[in-house]
Amino acid sequence: MREVRVIGANSEQLGVMSPEDALAKAREAGLDLVEVAANSRPPVCRIMDYGRYKYEQKKKKSSKQSHAASLKEIKMRPGTDMHDLEFKLNNARKFLMEGDKVKLTVMFRGREMVHINRGREKLQQVREMIGDLAKMENPPRMEGRFMSMILVADREAVAEARRLDTQEAAEAPVEAEEPVVDKKAARRAAKQRRADEAQASKLHADEAGGADAEAEGA
Repeated sequence: MREVRVIGANSEQLGVMSPEDALAKAREAGLDLVEVAANSRPPVCRIMDYGRYKYEQKKKKSSKQSHAASLKEIKMRPGTDMHDLEFKLNNARKFLMEGDKVKLTVMFRGREMVHINRGREKLQQVREMIGDLAKMENPPRMEGRFMSMILVADREAVAEARRLDTQEAAEAPVEAEEPVVDKKAARRAAKQRRADEAQASKLHADEAGGADAEAEGA
């Protein structure tokens, strides 16, 4: 490994450097150097307390395992537009990532009942947009004026999605903070600048007046 991209303990970007320099920076901070994105070019390493990191990961894993899967319902209409559909899809993905089942329901009103195929097409569209993240547990079926299907998370696909989210977060550039402006100091500086300009104008006027007087005397 020739070079690595290093992220500091406070998520600041330290740049690309040799592994030896990266280790030296970690030791200076009294912390560890941990590779967080091996497949990146160059690989990404983060300076952190590895023991604390492992402890927090273990807590998160325990919390996820203790999470009782529940059934979340996403409702839509046969004519739900793409903007609203994408919003509902984001919620569905979030539920699936958390290990919950998702019940997708199309609601029919009045004469919409004669076009139930549109509801089936809408559910199929949603299924395709969610992609590999979920598997179908129950296919679409009618329940009165509602057509529903139930999706469950695909564990391998969810694990891969989480890994990619972690990698993207590690590689995301840290935005520079805006400088803190001392408003009182800024006002004092502006006041002093105006005073200097006024004094300069006065001196210029005095010099011009003196020159005119000398010309008249001559």
